[in-house]
Amino acid sequence: MTATVTLQIPDLIYQRLVNTANATGRSLEEVMLHALKVGSPPDWDNVPDEFKADLAALDRLEDEALWRLATARKTSEEMARYDELLDRNQNVGLTQAEQLELMELRSQADRFMLCKAQAAALLHWRGHHVPNS
Repeated sequence: MTATVTLQIPDLIYQRLVNTANATGRSLEEVMLHALKVGSPPDWDNVPDEFKADLAALDRLEDEALWRLATARKTSEEMARYDELLDRNQNVGLTQAEQLELMELRSQADRFMLCKAQAAALLHWRGHHVPNS
């Protein structure tokens, strides 16, 4: 037995459900029923504004792309300069240019980790088992 319900939902929630349906190849109805059973897709309300567009874009990604993000790791080469600047900042001090570089590297690291975590949360919401890494 089923019932038909007419429901007005905010555009943002609707668009996220549409994006999920498109990304997963499922019908909008199937995605909406899933959302009713397990809750809405993970949100990003408590994320700094500068990262919200990056996280919103993840809704449109297919599972394969989300898996690549969720399992991505920074290489030691990518982290070397960041670690060097952190160490110099603590022990010697940084020039103004180095301080700006450190701020940019910190922002990139924050963006990377937030996208990685959101990708894992979306995969989990879509029904995948995502091991802790």
